[in-house]
Amino acid sequence: MRKKHYTVRRKAVGKKRENGKSVDEIVRDLRDKAGVHSEYREQSLQIHGLICAKCAREFDYKDRHLLTVHHKDGNHKNNPPDGSNWENLCVYCHDDEHSRGLLGDYFSQEE
Repeated sequence: MRKKHYTVRRKAVGKKRENGKSVDEIVRDLRDKAGVHSEYREQSLQIHGLICAKCAREFDYKDRHLLTVHHKDGNHKNNPPDGSNWENLCVYCHDDEHSRGLLGDYFSQEE
């Protein structure tokens, strides 16, 4: 039996996409946007520590990526330097926090 050979074709790195931006430009834009997020995240971790405000699970340097910053007022642009709008939540508690509103909306709907 003969083996089939397949060729994987890749798009050129400098090639423009449908929106007029190259892959490099898109990646640069995404990194710039992530920079703003990482700045207030690091501030929140320093202010509030490596602990989930809801379940009190403690984290260390190697698993700190599981801690997220929750905006208490729901406005991701409201980032006061004193951290008063932030609370550090583990990914599980953060997911639970946001799904509670969805579940409440679901049950409050009239049939």
